[in-house]
Amino acid sequence: MKITHAAVAGTLESGDVMIRIAPLENQEIDLQISSNVEKQFGEAIRATVLEILHRHHIQGVQLILDDKGALDCILRARLETLLVRASDVNSLPWEEKA
Repeated sequence: MKITHAAVAGTLESGDVMIRIAPLENQEIDLQISSNVEKQFGEAIRATVLEILHRHHIQGVQLILDDKGALDCILRARLETLLVRASDVNSLPWEEKA
């Protein structure tokens, strides 16, 4: 999946996360996390984000997360919504790749 333009998903409400994505010229992943629970869950948040990016073969992006204590399922839903918005696809490929 190729990220073609910047997009945003989520809110800054308590229990949610706002995520911004933008394409980069290089193949790096620039992940910036701001969270009020970063000391407790920062590594888990980072692992979830990188797992989803890896699953969809995404590189060359800047991701900025502003987390307000979102559960893992909320983080995953917001990130997958963001990927659809930023790549101009109609839906994510849900099937497992062989």
